[in-house]
Amino acid sequence: MSGCVILVGAGPGGKGLLTLRGAEAIRHADVIVYDRLVGRDILAMMPDTAETINVGKESNHHPVPQEQINSLLVQKALEGNRVVRLKGGDCYLFGRGGEEVEALVEHGIPFEVVPGVTSALAVPAFAGIPATHRDFCSSVHIVTAHARAGGQLHIDFESLVKLNGTLVFLMGVTALEFLMNGLLHAGIDPKMPAAVIENGTRYNQRKLVADVSSLASRAVEMGLQSPAIILVGKVCALADRLDWFSGLPLHGKRIIVTRPKARMGTLSDRLRALGAGVLEFPCIETEEITDSPALETALDSLPGYAWIVLTSPAGVPSMLHALQTRKLDFRALYGKKIAVIGSGTAAALAEYGITADYMPQRFDAKHLGEGLCDIVGAGERVLLLRAAQGSPELPAALDAKSIPYDDVPVYHTVCRSGQSAELTREIAAGEVDYVTFTSASTVHGFVQAVPDADVSKFTALCIGEQTAAEAKKYKMDTLVAKNATLDDMITCILKGE
Repeated sequence: MSGCVILVGAGPGGKGLLTLRGAEAIRHADVIVYDRLVGRDILAMMPDTAETINVGKESNHHPVPQEQINSLLVQKALEGNRVVRLKGGDCYLFGRGGEEVEALVEHGIPFEVVPGVTSALAVPAFAGIPATHRDFCSSVHIVTAHARAGGQLHIDFESLVKLNGTLVFLMGVTALEFLMNGLLHAGIDPKMPAAVIENGTRYNQRKLVADVSSLASRAVEMGLQSPAIILVGKVCALADRLDWFSGLPLHGKRIIVTRPKARMGTLSDRLRALGAGVLEFPCIETEEITDSPALETALDSLPGYAWIVLTSPAGVPSMLHALQTRKLDFRALYGKKIAVIGSGTAAALAEYGITADYMPQRFDAKHLGEGLCDIVGAGERVLLLRAAQGSPELPAALDAKSIPYDDVPVYHTVCRSGQSAELTREIAAGEVDYVTFTSASTVHGFVQAVPDADVSKFTALCIGEQTAAEAKKYKMDTLVAKNATLDDMITCILKGE
C-alpha cells in the first residue's frame, strides 16, 4: 500500500476561510492530525471514518513534541493511509511545516502542500486594517515573537523601524511590552498607531487600537490574551473607519445549532454571515425504517390513497427509498395529492421535481391536520408518512373529522451526542447565548446529550410553539419564531423577541 501526506493550511478560524482544495482533502482523509487553533466548524467536516489525532500546541506547552508529530505522519503514511496534516493559518508561515515535509522526504513519502490564509493578513482585514495602503506604506513585514524553546528572542528592531512599513508580530502577546520597548528604543515615533487583535476573524474578536507607547499597558487593562496578533504602522489609524466585521448584527453572539447534520448547513451559514459564532451540535439523527410490514402494506395499497402527507424534509428521501426497494419511483404517486407541513419539506420535495398540493400557513402538525380536514374529500383516504415519534396532533385532527388514514412511520429519530463535555463547560461559563431548536425531538436530544448542562444559562430559540412547549418542560427561557421557518428564526434572534 502507498500512503501520502497532505499538509493543509486551515486558515485563522472558521471554514469560511478554508480553501476548496483543503476542504476536499479533509473529506477524503483516512487520518487527520490537527492543531489546537483549527476552527471547530472545520473539525466538524472531518469524516466519521477518519482517525483523528489532536496534537494541539499552546504557548510554552507542547503535549506532542514536533519530532513525535513528524514520526506520526511518517508512520501513518507508511501504513498506506491518506494523511491530512491540518495546521492553523498557513503551513509554511511559522508553522514548522517545512520540518514535517523534510521528514517525509527522508522516508520517500509523497506529499502535497495546500496553502492556507494566514492570520497575518486575514486578521487585520477583519479588524478594518489594510496591511498596506499607498497613502501610508508600501511594505508589510511579518515577524515571529516566539523564541525557540530554551532560547531567547532576538529581533533587529532598528532595521524594522527603518523599513517604515507595517509590522505584524505573531505569537507575541506575552512579549508585548518587550516588543513595544524595543521599537521605542530603536527610535520609532511613540505616537505611531498600533493594535492588538484577539481571536481575529472569530465571533468573539476583540481589538485594541492605541499607540506604541501605551499599547502594552492598555492590553493588560483589557485582559487581551492569545491567540492574538500585534500590528504597528500608520495603517492602524484606519481600524475604526474601515471596520466591517465588529458591526455585524450577531457579532459576539455564541449560537448552538442542533439540527440533524444533513440539514444544519443553511441555518449555520446564515448565522455566521451575520457575525455569530456557530457551533454545530447535531443531537439527533434520522434513520430510515427498512423493515416495516406496515409500509409494505401501504405501498401495495397506493391506489387506495388520495392524499400522501409528509411532515419533515427527512420523510421525502425516506419515501423515495421505500418506493425504490419495491422497484418503483415517483411515477407510482401519479394522481395522488401531496401535503407537506412546511416550506422546508416542500423544498425537499421540489428537489425531485414535485410540487406540493397543500401546505398550511402555520407550519406545524396542528394546522396541517386542520387544513387537511377542510380539503380532503368525502371517502378519500390519507397516508401519513412520518417519524415514528410523530406529533399526536395530526392524527387527532383527522380522527375528529372521521377522515380515514394510515399512519406509517418511515424513519426513526435517534439521539446522538458529540463534544458534549466541551459544550457543557461552555454553557456553565456563560459563553452560550442561544441554542436553536427546530423540532421537539431536537430539544429532547439536546437534553439527553448534555444532561449536566444548566439550561437556564441560555435562550432556546424555537421554530414553533410545539418545540417551545418541549423546551419549557426543561425550564428553558424561550424565543419562538412567528412562523415555523428559518427566516423567521433569524428575524426572531435579530430582534431578540
